[in-house]
Amino acid sequence: MALVEIKQKSNNNIILESSINLTDTTEKISNAFDYEFTGKIKTEVEVPKFPTEFQIGLIVGASGSGKSTLLSKFGEEENITWNNDYCIADNFENYDDAVNRLGAVGLNSISAWLQPYNTLSNGQKFRADMARRLKNNAVIDEFTSVVNRECAISCSNSIQKYIRNNNLHKIVFCSCHYDIIEYLQPDWIYNTDTKELSVGRSVRQKSNIILKVSQCSKQIWSMFAKHHYLSSELNKSADCYLISWNDKIVAFASILPMPGRFGSDTRLCVSEHRIVVLPDYQGLGIGNKISEYFGELYLSQGYRYFGKTANPRMGEHRERSELWNATSSNLRKPRKDIENIHLKPRPKGRNTSEQSIINTMTRLCYSHEYIGNENTIIGENKLHKNYNKKLF
Repeated sequence: MALVEIKQKSNNNIILESSINLTDTTEKISNAFDYEFTGKIKTEVEVPKFPTEFQIGLIVGASGSGKSTLLSKFGEEENITWNNDYCIADNFENYDDAVNRLGAVGLNSISAWLQPYNTLSNGQKFRADMARRLKNNAVIDEFTSVVNRECAISCSNSIQKYIRNNNLHKIVFCSCHYDIIEYLQPDWIYNTDTKELSVGRSVRQKSNIILKVSQCSKQIWSMFAKHHYLSSELNKSADCYLISWNDKIVAFASILPMPGRFGSDTRLCVSEHRIVVLPDYQGLGIGNKISEYFGELYLSQGYRYFGKTANPRMGEHRERSELWNATSSNLRKPRKDIENIHLKPRPKGRNTSEQSIINTMTRLCYSHEYIGNENTIIGENKLHKNYNKKLF
């Protein structure tokens, strides 16, 4: 018999009852361990007085402690289905919806946007499912249970930003992991182990993320090449750097010298060449932090630092930031290497999101110069390349 829910009028708790058929096996088990068993199972789940107005709620606790039962009080989790005849971006309402939602869960790899769902990694599938589920009154069970902890942390961070920025309400997550709390920043937390309800976002403070930068050989690029959205090629003249977090490799950056001068400005110029953050670590703003770290580093050594990107999230960040100035080619020049992205055949007359992404990337290329702020000191000494420093 299936579980039966009974609401007790006295305390509003949930009583779950079920029964099974008794057999020789169940009798032998109960006798062997001196465990009295009648075939009936009864469980009481305490229901606290949850806040009625909130944006993010979180139920945490060990497996079997009643988390999913409590989550059902808020609704039923949406079952997500995907059409693998099209890329994941085509499974959203339109181009803007795809870019906003996929970016919201930290799935910022354009190459992943153009793949069908069944070819994604487990971490990417988790993020893609989350992108479809994010809406008012959503309930999400087993949150981050199928991904590694770095992916869980980065996804939690980007999700809470999307929910706050889009003013979504009454989204409840259920998880057995506590490390996501400081990044998800819920308005309330209920612990099914301790039976404690904590209200307020100040319950846990977000930890600082310390990234370390080290110069590396060009051979390291091979582990990042497939994750770059335009080209897997690396210029032989580029200086290359490896970024790590807690002794784990998370990102790669390369910088190119730029020949020539700009008017009467005789300073040497450099340009970003490749910045790639591994998929599990996307959503924490690491790419922008890396870019601005190098901008500050080169600027302080007397260089001018330029960055060009077709990635809409990085480009829009620079558009809003006071640390960057748009150049004359901003949003005008297409990327010549866009031809490296190959489209699958699509039905005639269908304006797919995949084609829309390519068209948009061809039309829009963000081009900026890093100018820093009033605290940036512009020096005249050449950059010392042998270093090993913490990023932020």
